[in-house]
Amino acid sequence: MTVWFVPFIIVTIMLAWVTIASIRKTSKLNALTSGRDEISETVEEHPFTLNPIVWIILIATVFMGIVIVYYAANLG
Repeated sequence: MTVWFVPFIIVTIMLAWVTIASIRKTSKLNALTSGRDEISETVEEHPFTLNPIVWIILIATVFMGIVIVYYAANLG
Protein backbone atom coordinates (compact mmCIF):
# COMPACT_ATOMS: atom_id res chain seq x y z
CA MET A 1 0.00 0.00 0.00
CA THR A 2 1.41 3.37 -0.97
CA VAL A 3 1.43 6.55 1.06
CA TRP A 4 -1.28 8.11 -1.15
CA PHE A 5 -3.86 5.34 -0.89
CA VAL A 6 -5.71 6.70 2.17
CA PRO A 7 -5.73 10.34 0.94
CA PHE A 8 -6.99 9.12 -2.44
CA ILE A 9 -9.85 7.25 -0.75
CA ILE A 10 -10.73 10.35 1.29
CA VAL A 11 -10.78 12.55 -1.82
CA THR A 12 -12.87 9.96 -3.67
CA ILE A 13 -15.40 9.90 -0.83
CA MET A 14 -15.54 13.70 -0.84
CA LEU A 15 -16.15 13.74 -4.60
CA ALA A 16 -18.88 11.12 -4.28
CA TRP A 17 -20.51 13.13 -1.48
CA VAL A 18 -20.51 16.31 -3.59
CA THR A 19 -22.02 14.40 -6.52
CA ILE A 20 -24.76 12.78 -4.42
CA ALA A 21 -25.57 16.03 -2.62
CA SER A 22 -25.90 17.94 -5.88
CA ILE A 23 -28.10 15.25 -7.41
CA ARG A 24 -30.37 15.25 -4.35
CA LYS A 25 -30.58 19.06 -4.34
CA THR A 26 -31.34 19.13 -8.06
CA SER A 27 -34.07 16.52 -7.72
CA LYS A 28 -35.63 18.51 -4.86
CA LEU A 29 -35.59 21.65 -6.99
CA ASN A 30 -37.21 19.78 -9.88
CA ALA A 31 -39.89 18.32 -7.61
CA LEU A 32 -40.69 21.73 -6.16
CA THR A 33 -41.09 23.41 -9.52
CA SER A 34 -43.28 20.54 -10.80
CA GLY A 35 -42.58 20.94 -14.47
CA ARG A 36 -42.10 24.68 -14.57
CA ASP A 37 -38.92 26.02 -16.06
CA GLU A 38 -37.83 28.33 -13.25
CA ILE A 39 -34.47 29.18 -11.77
CA SER A 40 -34.28 29.36 -7.99
CA GLU A 41 -33.19 32.58 -6.30
CA THR A 42 -30.05 30.95 -4.90
CA VAL A 43 -28.86 29.96 -8.35
CA GLU A 44 -29.71 33.39 -9.76
CA GLU A 45 -27.68 35.13 -7.06
CA HIS A 46 -24.74 32.69 -7.05
CA PRO A 47 -24.70 30.63 -10.27
CA PHE A 48 -21.43 28.84 -9.47
CA THR A 49 -22.25 27.85 -5.89
CA LEU A 50 -24.41 24.84 -6.73
CA ASN A 51 -22.38 23.68 -9.73
CA PRO A 52 -20.90 20.26 -8.82
CA ILE A 53 -18.24 20.48 -11.54
CA VAL A 54 -16.74 23.55 -9.87
CA TRP A 55 -16.63 21.76 -6.50
CA ILE A 56 -15.04 18.63 -8.01
CA ILE A 57 -12.37 20.70 -9.78
CA LEU A 58 -11.70 22.60 -6.54
CA ILE A 59 -11.31 19.41 -4.47
CA ALA A 60 -9.07 17.76 -7.09
CA THR A 61 -6.92 20.89 -7.36
CA VAL A 62 -6.43 21.07 -3.60
CA PHE A 63 -5.46 17.38 -3.52
CA MET A 64 -2.97 17.80 -6.38
CA GLY A 65 -1.55 20.88 -4.66
CA ILE A 66 -0.97 18.89 -1.47
CA VAL A 67 0.81 16.16 -3.45
CA ILE A 68 3.02 18.69 -5.23
CA VAL A 69 3.92 20.50 -2.00
CA TYR A 70 4.65 17.18 -0.28
CA TYR A 71 7.08 16.02 -2.98
CA ALA A 72 8.66 19.46 -3.32
CA ALA A 73 9.30 19.56 0.44
CA ASN A 74 10.84 16.06 0.38
CA LEU A 75 13.16 16.82 -2.54
CA GLY A 76 14.33 20.17 -1.19
